[in-house]
Amino acid sequence: MGWGVRFSLTVIAVLVILTVFADFFAPYPYDLQNRKAPYHPPTRIHIFKDGKLTFPYIHPYVLKDPLFKVYEEDRSISCRLRFFTKTEYGFRFIGVEKPCRLYLLGGDKLGRDVLSRIIYGARYSLGVAVIGILVTFFIGAVVGGISGYFGGKTDAVIMRMVEVLMSIPTFYLLLSLRAVFPLEMTSGQIFLMIVFILSLLGWAGLARVVRGMVLSIREREFVLAAKTYGAGTFRILRKHVLPNTYYYLIVSATLSVPAYILGEAALSLLGLGIQEPEPSWGNMLSEVRNINVLSSFPWLLSPGMAIFVTVLAFNILGDNLLKRR
Repeated sequence: MGWGVRFSLTVIAVLVILTVFADFFAPYPYDLQNRKAPYHPPTRIHIFKDGKLTFPYIHPYVLKDPLFKVYEEDRSISCRLRFFTKTEYGFRFIGVEKPCRLYLLGGDKLGRDVLSRIIYGARYSLGVAVIGILVTFFIGAVVGGISGYFGGKTDAVIMRMVEVLMSIPTFYLLLSLRAVFPLEMTSGQIFLMIVFILSLLGWAGLARVVRGMVLSIREREFVLAAKTYGAGTFRILRKHVLPNTYYYLIVSATLSVPAYILGEAALSLLGLGIQEPEPSWGNMLSEVRNINVLSSFPWLLSPGMAIFVTVLAFNILGDNLLKRR
Protein backbone atom coordinates (compact mmCIF):
# COMPACT_ATOMS: atom_id res chain seq x y z
CA MET A 1 0.00 0.00 0.00
CA GLY A 2 1.59 3.25 -1.16
CA TRP A 3 1.76 6.51 0.75
CA GLY A 4 -1.02 7.98 -1.39
CA VAL A 5 -3.49 5.26 -0.42
CA ARG A 6 -2.47 5.48 3.24
CA PHE A 7 -2.90 9.26 3.19
CA SER A 8 -6.30 9.14 1.51
CA LEU A 9 -7.65 6.34 3.72
CA THR A 10 -6.43 8.15 6.85
CA VAL A 11 -8.10 11.40 5.82
CA ILE A 12 -11.35 9.64 4.91
CA ALA A 13 -11.34 7.65 8.17
CA VAL A 14 -10.77 10.82 10.23
CA LEU A 15 -13.58 12.61 8.38
CA VAL A 16 -15.98 9.73 8.95
CA ILE A 17 -15.14 9.56 12.67
CA LEU A 18 -15.51 13.33 13.10
CA THR A 19 -18.79 13.30 11.22
CA VAL A 20 -20.33 10.41 13.14
CA PHE A 21 -19.17 11.69 16.54
CA ALA A 22 -19.51 15.42 15.84
CA ASP A 23 -21.28 16.02 19.18
CA PHE A 24 -18.18 14.70 20.95
CA PHE A 25 -15.34 16.24 18.91
CA ALA A 26 -16.83 19.69 18.25
CA PRO A 27 -15.95 22.00 21.18
CA TYR A 28 -19.28 23.86 20.96
CA PRO A 29 -22.73 23.54 19.35
CA TYR A 30 -22.70 24.78 15.75
CA ASP A 31 -25.23 27.57 16.46
CA LEU A 32 -23.75 28.86 19.72
CA GLN A 33 -23.16 32.61 19.30
CA ASN A 34 -20.95 35.04 21.17
CA ARG A 35 -21.93 38.50 19.96
CA LYS A 36 -19.24 40.05 22.15
CA ALA A 37 -16.49 38.32 20.14
CA PRO A 38 -17.15 38.76 16.37
CA TYR A 39 -14.34 37.52 14.13
CA HIS A 40 -12.43 36.15 17.10
CA PRO A 41 -8.89 35.13 15.97
CA PRO A 42 -7.62 31.56 16.45
CA THR A 43 -6.73 30.96 20.09
CA ARG A 44 -3.07 30.50 20.92
CA ILE A 45 -2.30 27.41 22.98
CA HIS A 46 0.60 27.79 25.43
CA ILE A 47 2.64 24.91 26.78
CA PHE A 48 5.37 26.89 28.57
CA LYS A 49 4.94 29.01 31.70
CA ASP A 50 7.80 30.88 33.36
CA GLY A 51 10.19 28.98 31.07
CA LYS A 52 8.92 25.57 32.18
CA LEU A 53 6.90 22.97 30.26
CA THR A 54 3.38 22.78 31.60
CA PHE A 55 -0.07 21.44 30.73
CA PRO A 56 -1.63 23.26 27.73
CA TYR A 57 -3.46 26.44 28.66
CA ILE A 58 -4.86 29.56 27.01
CA HIS A 59 -5.60 33.17 27.88
CA PRO A 60 -8.93 34.93 27.31
CA TYR A 61 -9.01 37.54 24.55
CA VAL A 62 -10.15 41.13 24.98
CA LEU A 63 -11.62 43.15 22.10
CA LYS A 64 -9.47 46.28 21.95
CA ASP A 65 -10.76 47.76 18.68
CA PRO A 66 -14.42 46.98 17.87
CA LEU A 67 -14.16 48.65 14.45
CA PHE A 68 -11.22 46.65 13.09
CA LYS A 69 -11.79 43.63 15.37
CA VAL A 70 -8.40 43.76 17.07
CA TYR A 71 -7.99 41.39 20.02
CA GLU A 72 -5.31 41.03 22.68
CA GLU A 73 -4.64 38.26 25.16
CA ASP A 74 -5.36 38.97 28.80
CA ARG A 75 -2.27 37.35 30.31
CA SER A 76 -3.48 37.95 33.85
CA ILE A 77 -5.88 35.02 33.46
CA SER A 78 -4.93 31.46 32.48
CA CYS A 79 -7.35 28.66 31.63
CA ARG A 80 -6.24 25.06 31.46
CA LEU A 81 -7.41 22.88 28.60
CA ARG A 82 -9.30 19.76 29.59
CA PHE A 83 -9.62 16.61 27.50
CA PHE A 84 -12.47 14.10 27.68
CA THR A 85 -14.34 16.46 29.92
CA LYS A 86 -17.94 17.22 30.78
CA THR A 87 -19.03 20.73 29.80
CA GLU A 88 -22.30 22.64 29.91
CA TYR A 89 -22.80 21.51 26.28
CA GLY A 90 -22.28 17.83 27.02
CA PHE A 91 -19.34 15.44 27.15
CA ARG A 92 -16.62 16.75 24.81
CA PHE A 93 -13.20 15.72 23.58
CA ILE A 94 -11.75 19.10 24.55
CA GLY A 95 -12.99 21.91 26.75
CA VAL A 96 -11.73 24.92 28.63
CA GLU A 97 -12.42 26.56 31.94
CA LYS A 98 -14.33 29.82 32.15
CA PRO A 99 -13.93 32.74 31.51
CA CYS A 100 -11.89 31.56 28.51
CA ARG A 101 -13.36 30.37 25.23
CA LEU A 102 -11.56 28.10 22.79
CA TYR A 103 -11.43 29.11 19.12
CA LEU A 104 -8.91 26.74 17.52
CA LEU A 105 -9.78 27.98 14.01
CA GLY A 106 -11.18 31.36 15.02
CA GLY A 107 -14.74 32.63 15.03
CA ASP A 108 -17.14 34.05 12.45
CA LYS A 109 -19.08 37.33 12.44
CA LEU A 110 -21.51 36.02 15.06
CA GLY A 111 -18.80 34.67 17.33
CA ARG A 112 -19.51 31.04 16.44
CA ASP A 113 -16.63 28.57 16.58
CA VAL A 114 -15.44 27.82 13.02
CA LEU A 115 -13.96 24.41 13.91
CA SER A 116 -17.23 23.22 15.44
CA ARG A 117 -19.18 24.36 12.39
CA ILE A 118 -16.73 22.60 10.05
CA ILE A 119 -17.17 19.33 11.95
CA TYR A 120 -20.96 19.60 11.95
CA GLY A 121 -20.95 20.84 8.35
CA ALA A 122 -19.23 17.64 7.23
CA ARG A 123 -22.49 15.81 7.94
CA TYR A 124 -24.17 17.63 5.08
CA SER A 125 -21.21 17.93 2.72
CA LEU A 126 -20.16 14.27 3.01
CA GLY A 127 -23.74 13.04 3.41
CA VAL A 128 -24.71 14.51 0.05
CA ALA A 129 -21.72 12.77 -1.55
CA VAL A 130 -22.29 9.33 0.02
CA ILE A 131 -26.07 9.14 -0.47
CA GLY A 132 -25.86 10.72 -3.92
CA ILE A 133 -23.24 8.21 -5.03
CA LEU A 134 -25.34 5.26 -3.81
CA VAL A 135 -28.45 6.47 -5.64
CA THR A 136 -26.59 7.46 -8.80
CA PHE A 137 -24.63 4.24 -9.12
CA PHE A 138 -27.63 2.06 -8.44
CA ILE A 139 -29.67 3.77 -11.17
CA GLY A 140 -26.72 3.99 -13.58
CA ALA A 141 -25.72 0.35 -13.13
CA VAL A 142 -29.27 -0.99 -13.53
CA VAL A 143 -30.20 1.20 -16.50
CA GLY A 144 -26.86 0.66 -18.23
CA GLY A 145 -27.03 -3.09 -17.60
CA ILE A 146 -30.54 -3.40 -19.04
CA SER A 147 -29.64 -1.27 -22.05
CA GLY A 148 -26.50 -3.23 -22.88
CA TYR A 149 -27.94 -6.68 -22.22
CA PHE A 150 -31.19 -6.37 -24.17
CA GLY A 151 -29.87 -4.18 -26.99
CA GLY A 152 -32.12 -3.37 -29.95
CA LYS A 153 -34.95 -0.91 -29.45
CA THR A 154 -34.55 -0.95 -25.67
CA ASP A 155 -30.92 0.12 -26.01
CA ALA A 156 -31.78 2.79 -28.59
CA VAL A 157 -34.51 4.39 -26.47
CA ILE A 158 -32.44 4.40 -23.27
CA MET A 159 -29.32 5.76 -24.95
CA ARG A 160 -31.23 8.58 -26.67
CA MET A 161 -32.62 9.58 -23.27
CA VAL A 162 -29.12 9.45 -21.79
CA GLU A 163 -27.70 11.59 -24.60
CA VAL A 164 -30.40 14.23 -24.12
CA LEU A 165 -29.67 14.41 -20.39
CA MET A 166 -25.90 14.58 -20.97
CA SER A 167 -26.30 17.42 -23.50
CA ILE A 168 -27.84 19.75 -20.89
CA PRO A 169 -25.30 22.06 -19.16
CA THR A 170 -24.99 20.51 -15.70
CA PHE A 171 -24.48 23.59 -13.55
CA TYR A 172 -27.28 25.60 -15.14
CA LEU A 173 -29.66 22.67 -14.84
CA LEU A 174 -28.62 22.41 -11.20
CA LEU A 175 -29.54 26.05 -10.60
CA SER A 176 -32.80 25.75 -12.55
CA LEU A 177 -33.98 22.69 -10.64
CA ARG A 178 -33.11 24.29 -7.32
CA ALA A 179 -35.03 27.44 -8.26
CA VAL A 180 -38.22 25.40 -8.73
CA PHE A 181 -38.33 24.48 -5.05
CA PRO A 182 -39.64 26.96 -2.43
CA LEU A 183 -36.98 28.91 -0.55
CA GLU A 184 -38.57 28.33 2.87
CA MET A 185 -37.65 24.64 2.87
CA THR A 186 -35.90 23.28 5.97
CA SER A 187 -32.25 22.22 5.80
CA GLY A 188 -33.26 18.55 5.95
CA GLN A 189 -35.59 18.99 2.97
CA ILE A 190 -32.93 20.94 1.08
CA PHE A 191 -30.43 18.16 1.82
CA LEU A 192 -32.72 15.54 0.26
CA MET A 193 -33.44 17.86 -2.65
CA ILE A 194 -29.73 18.38 -3.39
CA VAL A 195 -29.19 14.62 -3.31
CA PHE A 196 -32.07 14.21 -5.77
CA ILE A 197 -30.72 16.88 -8.15
CA LEU A 198 -27.12 15.61 -8.14
CA SER A 199 -28.27 12.01 -8.57
CA LEU A 200 -30.55 12.97 -11.45
CA LEU A 201 -27.62 14.60 -13.21
CA GLY A 202 -25.03 11.95 -12.41
CA TRP A 203 -26.44 8.60 -13.51
CA ALA A 204 -26.54 9.22 -17.29
CA GLY A 205 -22.79 9.17 -17.94
CA LEU A 206 -22.34 6.14 -15.73
CA ALA A 207 -25.14 4.26 -17.49
CA ARG A 208 -23.45 4.84 -20.85
CA VAL A 209 -20.16 3.36 -19.66
CA VAL A 210 -21.82 0.37 -17.95
CA ARG A 211 -23.82 -0.28 -21.12
CA GLY A 212 -20.58 -0.52 -23.12
CA MET A 213 -19.09 -2.96 -20.61
CA VAL A 214 -22.24 -5.12 -20.59
CA LEU A 215 -22.22 -5.33 -24.41
CA SER A 216 -18.87 -7.11 -24.10
CA ILE A 217 -19.67 -9.18 -21.00
CA ARG A 218 -22.91 -10.64 -22.37
CA GLU A 219 -20.97 -12.45 -25.11
CA ARG A 220 -18.62 -14.28 -22.74
CA GLU A 221 -18.70 -18.01 -22.10
CA PHE A 222 -20.01 -17.93 -18.53
CA VAL A 223 -23.05 -15.85 -19.61
CA LEU A 224 -23.77 -18.21 -22.51
CA ALA A 225 -23.41 -21.16 -20.11
CA ALA A 226 -25.93 -19.59 -17.72
CA LYS A 227 -28.38 -19.17 -20.59
CA THR A 228 -27.86 -22.80 -21.56
CA TYR A 229 -28.73 -23.97 -18.06
CA GLY A 230 -31.98 -21.98 -18.21
CA ALA A 231 -31.13 -19.02 -15.97
CA GLY A 232 -33.57 -16.12 -16.25
CA THR A 233 -32.64 -12.77 -17.74
CA PHE A 234 -32.60 -10.81 -14.50
CA ARG A 235 -30.75 -13.58 -12.66
CA ILE A 236 -28.03 -13.46 -15.32
CA LEU A 237 -27.85 -9.68 -14.98
CA ARG A 238 -27.72 -9.83 -11.18
CA LYS A 239 -25.41 -12.82 -10.76
CA HIS A 240 -23.13 -12.77 -13.79
CA VAL A 241 -23.15 -9.49 -15.72
CA LEU A 242 -23.35 -6.60 -13.24
CA PRO A 243 -20.89 -8.12 -10.72
CA ASN A 244 -18.21 -7.89 -13.43
CA THR A 245 -18.68 -4.11 -13.48
CA TYR A 246 -18.28 -3.68 -9.71
CA TYR A 247 -14.59 -2.82 -9.78
CA TYR A 248 -15.16 -0.07 -12.30
CA LEU A 249 -18.11 1.21 -10.24
CA ILE A 250 -16.01 1.35 -7.07
CA VAL A 251 -13.20 3.25 -8.80
CA SER A 252 -15.63 5.58 -10.49
CA ALA A 253 -17.45 6.21 -7.20
CA THR A 254 -14.29 7.39 -5.44
CA LEU A 255 -13.55 9.73 -8.35
CA SER A 256 -17.14 11.03 -8.35
CA VAL A 257 -17.36 11.91 -4.65
CA PRO A 258 -15.47 15.23 -5.14
CA ALA A 259 -18.02 16.32 -7.75
CA TYR A 260 -20.86 15.85 -5.26
CA ILE A 261 -19.02 17.72 -2.53
CA LEU A 262 -18.24 20.59 -4.89
CA GLY A 263 -21.82 20.59 -6.23
CA GLU A 264 -23.25 20.97 -2.73
CA ALA A 265 -20.65 23.62 -1.90
CA ALA A 266 -21.49 25.61 -5.05
CA LEU A 267 -25.23 25.61 -4.28
CA SER A 268 -24.69 26.54 -0.63
CA LEU A 269 -22.15 29.20 -1.57
CA LEU A 270 -24.76 30.84 -3.81
CA GLY A 271 -27.36 30.68 -1.04
CA LEU A 272 -29.38 27.93 -2.74
CA GLY A 273 -28.21 25.01 -0.60
CA ILE A 274 -28.13 24.34 3.14
CA GLN A 275 -29.45 27.40 4.97
CA GLU A 276 -28.19 29.14 8.09
CA PRO A 277 -27.87 28.44 10.96
CA GLU A 278 -27.26 24.85 9.79
CA PRO A 279 -23.63 24.68 8.64
CA SER A 280 -22.21 23.16 5.48
CA TRP A 281 -18.79 23.80 4.02
CA GLY A 282 -20.38 25.69 1.14
CA ASN A 283 -22.50 28.17 3.10
CA MET A 284 -19.60 28.79 5.48
CA LEU A 285 -17.54 29.98 2.51
CA SER A 286 -20.21 32.48 1.43
CA GLU A 287 -18.87 34.91 4.02
CA VAL A 288 -15.45 35.15 2.37
CA ARG A 289 -16.77 36.19 -1.02
CA ASN A 290 -15.87 39.70 0.16
CA ILE A 291 -12.15 40.14 -0.42
CA ASN A 292 -11.89 42.61 2.48
CA VAL A 293 -13.32 40.05 4.89
CA LEU A 294 -10.98 37.36 3.55
CA SER A 295 -7.88 39.55 3.85
CA SER A 296 -8.77 40.64 7.39
CA PHE A 297 -9.95 37.27 8.73
CA PRO A 298 -8.20 34.54 6.67
CA TRP A 299 -9.23 31.76 9.08
CA LEU A 300 -12.73 31.93 7.58
CA LEU A 301 -11.27 30.10 4.57
CA SER A 302 -10.86 26.96 6.71
CA PRO A 303 -13.93 25.23 5.16
CA GLY A 304 -12.27 25.65 1.77
CA MET A 305 -9.22 23.81 3.07
CA ALA A 306 -11.51 21.04 4.35
CA ILE A 307 -13.02 20.74 0.86
CA PHE A 308 -9.56 20.75 -0.74
CA VAL A 309 -8.16 18.00 1.52
CA THR A 310 -11.28 15.83 1.15
CA VAL A 311 -11.37 16.16 -2.63
CA LEU A 312 -7.63 15.45 -2.81
CA ALA A 313 -7.98 12.32 -0.64
CA PHE A 314 -10.77 10.84 -2.77
CA ASN A 315 -8.96 11.69 -6.02
CA ILE A 316 -5.75 10.02 -4.82
CA LEU A 317 -7.69 6.94 -3.68
CA GLY A 318 -9.54 6.70 -6.99
CA ASP A 319 -6.35 7.18 -8.99
CA ASN A 320 -4.55 4.42 -7.08
CA LEU A 321 -7.49 2.03 -7.45
CA LEU A 322 -7.53 2.79 -11.18
CA LYS A 323 -3.82 1.94 -11.46
CA ARG A 324 -4.33 -1.36 -9.65
CA ARG A 325 -7.10 -2.23 -12.02
